[in-house]
Amino acid sequence: MIEKHISALLYRYQCVMVPCFGAFITETVSARYNETSNTFAPPKKTILFNSLLQQNDGLLANHIALEEHISFNEAVIKIQEQVALWKTALEVKDVLYLKNIGELSLNNEQKVVFEPIGSTNYLTSSFGLTAVASSGISRNQEETKVVKLPVEKSKPRLQWMRYAAVLVAGIGLYGSFSTYQEYEVYKEQKLAVEKEVQNQLEQKLQQATFVIEAPKVVKEKIAEVAETVATPPAKPFHIVAGAFKTEAKAQILTDELKAKGYANAKYLAKSKHNMRQVVYNSYTTQEEAQKDLRLIHEKVNKDAWIYIEN
Repeated sequence: MIEKHISALLYRYQCVMVPCFGAFITETVSARYNETSNTFAPPKKTILFNSLLQQNDGLLANHIALEEHISFNEAVIKIQEQVALWKTALEVKDVLYLKNIGELSLNNEQKVVFEPIGSTNYLTSSFGLTAVASSGISRNQEETKVVKLPVEKSKPRLQWMRYAAVLVAGIGLYGSFSTYQEYEVYKEQKLAVEKEVQNQLEQKLQQATFVIEAPKVVKEKIAEVAETVATPPAKPFHIVAGAFKTEAKAQILTDELKAKGYANAKYLAKSKHNMRQVVYNSYTTQEEAQKDLRLIHEKVNKDAWIYIEN
């Protein structure tokens, strides 16, 4: 049963791919408050499933090989056998239960539906934390009494003073409005002057760029870089063991290949598809690469392939 290995990897990795089946992906969720039970739940990792990610990145197979003390190739075969059983169970409309992970089933459109089940929290920073109960907050609504105060009649002198205050306030507002308009005009003029100065400065810089000639040392350096870019790699043929988006996963597989005796194992720079290719070895000719590829297919990895670097 490989679900226990998937569960163990979900603590450390965001994505665990099962070749030819799909990928289990974790997403961190912040702490939440449940109004029904008046409890605070700690942060956790929720599990999602993507049936489109089916390539073999080597993570699950390597983990099984290390835990069960078998070879990498035997671990790949073990995964394939388990996946075949899972697909058979789904085809006969059974609900596939993976312990501590969730349930999978097929909908009417024959697509895999995943439902996370279980209380396992894969977020290591929340290890040991449980939900905290909180007493409910009750609010008592008190009746509001309206108290009417007697209204005194204003004296004529007080009314005159109120009119004067309103008039002074109006003059102040007009003065403020007038000052604001003057400030806006000043600001527009200032921006126009700054824009004109900037345009003149850019014109002078452009003229200076055409007049000033690059030093000889810079020209020689540019020529060296151009020659390096134009020169194709000495060994453009590579036998690929896996491809990853993250440099960390590429480094893990590289170290594993070196430990198995592939001293020239490495990972290449990002391709145009934003992937890093991890290779067993690199070759000058395609014939050499094809010869070693047959051996790797027979003894190590039947999914290996040749990548030609431009």
